[in-house]
This record gives sequence, C-alpha cells and structure tokens, in this order.
Amino acid sequence: MKIGAALVLLAVGAILRFAIATPATHGIDLRAVGDILIIVGAIGLIVWLIVWAPWARGQRRSYPARTPLEEDEDRMAAQRDDGRYGRYGRY
Repeated sequence: MKIGAALVLLAVGAILRFAIATPATHGIDLRAVGDILIIVGAIGLIVWLIVWAPWARGQRRSYPARTPLEEDEDRMAAQRDDGRYGRYGRY
C-alpha cells in the first residue's frame, strides 16, 4: 500500500465515522465501517513509514567527494588563467 492509498483510507474512514449522522443503514453500521477504514489506513501508513521511507531517502542524488588531486588541478588551472575571464569563465 502506498502512502496516498493509506491517507485516502484514513480520510474516508474519518468521514464515515464522524461526518455522517445516520449510524446504520439497512444493517450496515457506517461508524463501524469508518473505524475499520481508519485502522486499515493507519496500519498501511505505519507499514509504509517502516518499510518504504528509508528507501525513499536513499534515492536522493549526492555528488562524489572531490579528491585532493582534483582540487589541486582546479587550483593550478585557476593560476594559469590570465585573468581576462575570471575564475569561472566568461561573465
């Protein structure tokens, strides 16, 4: 279950539990159905947070660390520049 589905179940369950004035229609207790949907949505949200949230954080891009050799090459290239264009090229 994805996080969106869990939130929808929570919302629909809350509407059935708290917003509908008629508690039962032809043998179906809407408040009990709302309670069940809230519980299922909460369990789905908790499971998503435990299982999928750590993986979602790992998808962020990160840049590799620069080695001292690369930093020295950049410093030497900046020293070779004759100053016409500045450190980062043309402005």
